[in-house]
Amino acid sequence: MKTVDLRSDTVTQPTPAMRAAMMAAPLGDDVFGDDPTVNALQDHIATITGKQAALFMPSGTQSNLCGILAHCQRGDEYIVGQNAHTYRFEGGGAAVFGSVQPQPLVQDVAGRMALADIAAAIKPDDMHFARTRLLCLENTWNGNVMPDGYLHEATQLARDHGLATHLDGARVFNAAVASAAPGQGAMARVREIANHFDSLSVCFSKGLGAPVGSALCGSRELIERARRLRKMAGGGLRQAGFLAAAAHHALDHHVDRLAADHGLATRLADGLKDVNGLKVRSAQTNIVFVDVATGRGPALLEFLSQNGVLATGLIGLRFVTHLDVDAAGIDHALTTIRRFFAELPAVPPAGAAAGSAVY
Repeated sequence: MKTVDLRSDTVTQPTPAMRAAMMAAPLGDDVFGDDPTVNALQDHIATITGKQAALFMPSGTQSNLCGILAHCQRGDEYIVGQNAHTYRFEGGGAAVFGSVQPQPLVQDVAGRMALADIAAAIKPDDMHFARTRLLCLENTWNGNVMPDGYLHEATQLARDHGLATHLDGARVFNAAVASAAPGQGAMARVREIANHFDSLSVCFSKGLGAPVGSALCGSRELIERARRLRKMAGGGLRQAGFLAAAAHHALDHHVDRLAADHGLATRLADGLKDVNGLKVRSAQTNIVFVDVATGRGPALLEFLSQNGVLATGLIGLRFVTHLDVDAAGIDHALTTIRRFFAELPAVPPAGAAAGSAVY
C-alpha cells in the first residue's frame, strides 16, 4: 500500500487538471504588475473575501508578516494568542524584521483570548509603552471553527480602541465549508468571516491543494504597503502565473470537496475513540489531535512510519486529511494504530493517571 501521509495538508500534489491549468497559464512579469494570471487570481480572491485588493505571496508566513508590518510601524505592537501561528510558529518575523513587538495572551482550548485580557493588554498612549496597533486572530483553530460571536466581539473591542484587525485565515475555506448555513455556499461564508477583519491571509497550498502560495487581502492602501514589504522580504516573483494558475484552479474546483476531508477526519477520530491509551480531540474540519498516554507518542510515530503512515508530534500527535488521502488510507492508519496498542501491555487512558506524560 502507498504511504498514507497525514503530516499536513501541505503535502498534496497538484492534480492532473491543476497541472494542465498551470501549463496553459498566460504569463508576464509580476514585479512589473503585468502577469495576467497573477492579476486575475488577486482580483478573484479579493472579490471572494470582500476586500478591495489582494496580493499573491509565496507563503502564508510571508503573507502574515507583510500584513502585520503593513498595519504596524517600528515600536508598535500586536496582540496575539500565546499559541497562535503568527506568534509561535513564524520565527518571530514581525519582531525580527519589523521591530514590531508581539503581546501574547493566554488562550482557552478553543483558541480564544479573554476579552478582558485583550482590553487590559492595550497600552495607553505613553512613551514608556509600545503602541498597541493590531489584534491578530486565527481561523480555523487546531481544526475547529472560531465562533462568529467571538470574532464579532473581539474585533469590535479592537475597533473601539482604535486597533486594526488581521486574521490568519490559512484554513479559512475549511472553516467556511464546515460552518456555512444550509444553502449559503462556502464563498459567501468566507466573506462573512472576512467581514470581521481589516485584513486576512488565505492559504492555497494547504487544503485547497495548490503547490505554492497564499494571498493577503485588504484595502488598496494596505496592499500597496504590503507590496513594498513583499519586495523587501524577497517575495517579488517574475513569471508567477504558473503558481497563480494552480491557486485559481483550486479556488474554482477544490473548495466544496473540503467536506470530504472533514468526513475522513471524523472517520479517523471516531475510529480511535475506543483505543485504550489514546485521548482524541475531535476536530470540526480536517485536523485530528491525539494525546498518547505514558510517553508512548514517539514510539507510536516510529511504528506508524515503519508501516506506511506519517504523522507529526510537535504538539501532540496530529493527523491531517487532504485530497491525497482516501478512506482506505484512513482505515490503514486505524488498523496500524490499533495494532501498536494491541502489542503493548495495558495502559491507562491518556491523561487519566496523575502525572502521566502526554506525548
